[in-house]
Amino acid sequence: MTVVAEKPHTTLGVDEASPNDLAPWHLRAGAFAIDVAPGVAVVATMALTALTVPLRSTWWWFCVSVAGLAILLSAVNRLLLPTITGWSLGRGNAGIRVVRRDGSSSGPWRLLLRDLAHLLDVLSLFVGWLWPLWDSRRRTFADLLLRTEVKRVEPVRRPGAVRRLTAAVALVASGACVAGALVGATVVYLKERATDQTRAQLAVQGPKIVVEMLSYRPETVQRDFEHARSLATDSYRAQLTIQQQAVQEAGPPAINQYWVTDSAVLSATGDQATMLLFMQGERGAPPNQRYITATVRAIFQKSGGQWRVDDLAVVMKPRQPKGEK
Repeated sequence: MTVVAEKPHTTLGVDEASPNDLAPWHLRAGAFAIDVAPGVAVVATMALTALTVPLRSTWWWFCVSVAGLAILLSAVNRLLLPTITGWSLGRGNAGIRVVRRDGSSSGPWRLLLRDLAHLLDVLSLFVGWLWPLWDSRRRTFADLLLRTEVKRVEPVRRPGAVRRLTAAVALVASGACVAGALVGATVVYLKERATDQTRAQLAVQGPKIVVEMLSYRPETVQRDFEHARSLATDSYRAQLTIQQQAVQEAGPPAINQYWVTDSAVLSATGDQATMLLFMQGERGAPPNQRYITATVRAIFQKSGGQWRVDDLAVVMKPRQPKGEK
């Protein structure tokens, strides 16, 4: 008697992955967080710091450079590293890989398109990110579009040093965030300190500078005018000279004496400020002496460590008290 053994039944076609081979949602989410979170944290910190520092200053370029480097390294980790080593940091820690439907590895261009296609997962009110929870092959919208899957990898095939490298990356990213925060806090503190110093200095020096610039006596008019020009910036000195020439051409100068009754710093930075001054004065000598009042807005610029007037405008023209002619 002959016994005939029944041959096992085989099915031709694409090998279907079993549910146990497909990566669960929590592993995919953890891997994505490890890959993206350090770069996002650094870029966000540097962007906020860049808004606090002067535009195109040394610190501004430092923030832009660090943010650009973080974006570049994140792209290398997500796109280039899986092509060279088969892993990104997050996928290596989670023990998962992104492959094509036939199990072959995904190249950098497919991974790039897949990351871009994740915009569909976001634009769908994040439904695409949750789609693997009920999809039979645990795919996001990006996986459906690019024909990719995320599968588990046996522990023996996982990279050994990936956790130490991930810890190092997290440490460096944290240091960059702390450094950015310190830079921002330091710059803000220094700006506020410089502003406070400007207000304190001009509260004392501002009225004195404006009084000396506007006051003169007939016997010392040339010396007074020269001193007034020394209190002006280069940009305002030419305009002041024209005004002084007009006074001299009008005839022999009379006494022009001012004093400040009140003043206020409207705005201030470390090297510039705008000030409003309420002034009283007298013009001419008895019996033609007149008492006058005026409101003046002065813009000060710090040059060579000294405050100088960069512009002087009369807000309210000089006028006599009521009853005088």
